[in-house]
Order: sequence, then C-alpha cells, then structure tokens
Amino acid sequence: MTDTSLDEVDRAILRALQEDARHHTNAEISERVDVSATTVGKRIAALEEQGVIQGYRTEIDYEVAGYPLLVLFICTAPIADRERLLRETFDFDGVVNVRELMTGVNNVHILVAGTATDEITRIAHQIDELGFNVNDEILLRNEYNEPSAHFEPGVADE
Repeated sequence: MTDTSLDEVDRAILRALQEDARHHTNAEISERVDVSATTVGKRIAALEEQGVIQGYRTEIDYEVAGYPLLVLFICTAPIADRERLLRETFDFDGVVNVRELMTGVNNVHILVAGTATDEITRIAHQIDELGFNVNDEILLRNEYNEPSAHFEPGVADE
C-alpha cells in the first residue's frame, strides 16, 4: 500500500492512533471518523496486514524511569557491514533506538539510556569495538514526538 492509496478514513484512523493508540478505542475513533467501530477495527487490521502500521510502542521518559543520561552516538558504518552492525547493536544493554541514514558518513544514530557516565562509556566502547566509527556523542535533554500532519483531516495527496 502506498500513501496515495490511503483514503480519508485511513488517514483519520492513523492520526488517532498516532495521538494515543493505547486509549483510543475503536468506538472513539469511529465517532471522529463517522464510520462504525467495526469498520475501524477492519481498517486497522488491514493497515497492519499491509504493513502501514508496523507496531505500537511505548514512549518512555527515561529520566523519570531512573535513566537520567540519554546520549546520541553519531556513527559511521561501512555500507557492506551496516545491516549486521545495526542488528548486533541491540545486544547492548542501554541501546534504545537505532536510526540508519542514507548518507556516506554519520549514517547511523544510536540512542542510549544510562544511569551513570561509566555505563555510557562502557556502551561507547562496545559500539566502537563492534565496528562503528563513533564521530560524535551528544547528551540529549528532551525528545518530542508529534503525529504526522500527513494524517490531518482534509490533507490528501498534497
């Protein structure tokens, strides 16, 4: 399924799920979208089946959870080894997110949560020993997420 095959109902459902998938029931979404709760459930199942919805994730405030250090490692990985390196990165305790970028350098961003600097240093060594070239380490303060404007009501194939 491509973005152009999403209709207004699909977009509205995706918007509601992005806002709060845990607390929006099919019945609540159906009121917003003006279709039955059964239709919402079928649409969600179809979007999951087609791979548009790939999962549901919990957003964690790591500082509140006892991991006050959130560090972004900006790395370079050889293209031939990148896929393997990305998979193996999740073997390290503390790695919470890995992003692959389509650039020659700084092509991998690894987000790590930890309790102390020595823990972050240990993870940095593991990342380096695995085969990444660590180019930068950035201590993050906050991260913000927002539902995509692509799924706003009335936005279609702009």
